[in-house]
Amino acid sequence: MKKKSSFDLDKYISLFKALGDANRMAIFNRICCCSFEGEEQSNVKGVSTCCDLDLSVVSRHLSILKEAGVLSARKEGKEVFYSINTKELATHLRKLADYLDSCNCTLTKE
Repeated sequence: MKKKSSFDLDKYISLFKALGDANRMAIFNRICCCSFEGEEQSNVKGVSTCCDLDLSVVSRHLSILKEAGVLSARKEGKEVFYSINTKELATHLRKLADYLDSCNCTLTKE
């Protein structure tokens, strides 16, 4: 009998759907660049410089990334500041890599 995996398929579907959109990847990249430049968090207006979208659309994309666990959000007054949820994201990607390593599936040439 095979050992049942603890792989959370729904979590990875949500994660890859969130990252599978070009605008959300541009937003993700913008927030990463901000953190490289020393800005730990970015607000909607700061993030919107990465793509030619209305602030409301950028806000919706940020919400999707947050729901998927890619971003963390901190509210300060009326503004919300976003940052990469590095620990959670890295943990999920490591679990995925471990899961792939545990698979005994190999591709064969035809």
